[in-house]
Amino acid sequence: MKVLVTGHQGYLGTVMVPVLQAAGHDVTGLDSGLFEQCVLGPAPLDPPGIEQDLRDVSVTQLAGFDAVVHLAALSNDPLGALAPEITYAINHRGSVRLARLAKEAGVRRFLYASTCSVYGAADDGLVNEDTALRPLTPYAESKVRVEDDVAAIADDWFSPVFLRNATAFGFSPRLRADIVVNNLVAHAVLTGVVRVLSDGTPWRPLVHAQDIAVAFLTALEAPIHKIHCAAFNVGTETNNLTVAEIAEAVVGAVPSSHLLITGETGPDPRSYRVDFSRFRDTLGYEATWSVADGATQLYRAYLAYGLNQHDFAHKFTRLPHLDALRSAGLLDESMRWIRTAA
Repeated sequence: MKVLVTGHQGYLGTVMVPVLQAAGHDVTGLDSGLFEQCVLGPAPLDPPGIEQDLRDVSVTQLAGFDAVVHLAALSNDPLGALAPEITYAINHRGSVRLARLAKEAGVRRFLYASTCSVYGAADDGLVNEDTALRPLTPYAESKVRVEDDVAAIADDWFSPVFLRNATAFGFSPRLRADIVVNNLVAHAVLTGVVRVLSDGTPWRPLVHAQDIAVAFLTALEAPIHKIHCAAFNVGTETNNLTVAEIAEAVVGAVPSSHLLITGETGPDPRSYRVDFSRFRDTLGYEATWSVADGATQLYRAYLAYGLNQHDFAHKFTRLPHLDALRSAGLLDESMRWIRTAA
C-alpha cells in the first residue's frame, strides 16, 4: 500500500516507518519538523517526506494514498495543561480536518493513534473498549473528541480505526525522555537514583514503541470489515504495573541504582488497568516487550550514545524543547515555524 505517516519524525514515527517499509509498504512522511533534531545516536534514515504543519495540509497532498497513519500530535500532558487551546487546535481540529480531507482525497484507510489515557481513572478491574471514557487532561480529551468526530464521517469507503496505545516506552532514535519508563531509566543512569514523586500506587498500562509499530502494521493489513470504525487497546496485560513496580523494574535494569519513593506529589488520579483482549482476539496481535526488557534496552542505549543531563532535560523533554524554540524566535505562539525572508 501507499501509506502517508504523519509525525514520521517523532518518537513513534521514527520506529514505525522502518516496520512498515520492511513489510513492503511505500511510505511517505508528513511532519513539521519540530522534533527532527531530537536524535540520540546515529541519525535515522527518514522516508521521502512532506514538510507541512498538520493544520495546513491540503487535499492535493493526500491524493493517491491508500492509507493515512496519523501519529502527529502535541503529546505531553504538561504542555496540554499549559496551552490547552493549541492542544485542541492541533490534536483535535487538525486531526478531524485531516480525516475529512483524506476522505475527500479518496483515502480508504485512516489509522488514528489514540491513547488509553482516555479512560482516565478506574476504581477496580480492567477497563476495555466499551468502558465509559473519563479523560482527565486536555491531551486525553482531544483524543476522545477526534474518535467521536472521525467515527461520524466513516462510511462504506472511508474506514477509520482507533488504536488506543498504552503509555509508550523503549528506545527510539528520536528519543522522548518525558514518559515514565524512559524518564526513570534516564534518572537512574544520570544520578543513580530512581526517583518516584508520587506514592507509587497508581496503575499504568505500558507498551513498547516497537510493539505499537507492529500493532499499526497489523491494523493496516487487516481485512477492513474486522476493524472498520472500531477502537482497539494496544498493549499487553502483563505490562499493567503500578508506578512502584515500574520503578523496581528500572532498578533491576540499571546497575548500582536504587529506588526512592518520595510521595511528595501525593497519589496520581490517573490510575487504570487495561484489557487488551479485543485486538488479540480479533487479529491475533500480541505485544511482546516487557518493561524490564525495555528498561535494559534504554540503559544500554543511554550509555552507548552518551546521554547527558542537559539533553535529557531539554532536548528530549517536549515542553522545554518547544519553549527553547519559541524563546529563540523560531516558533510563534501557535507553535508554527516563523519563516523569514532569508
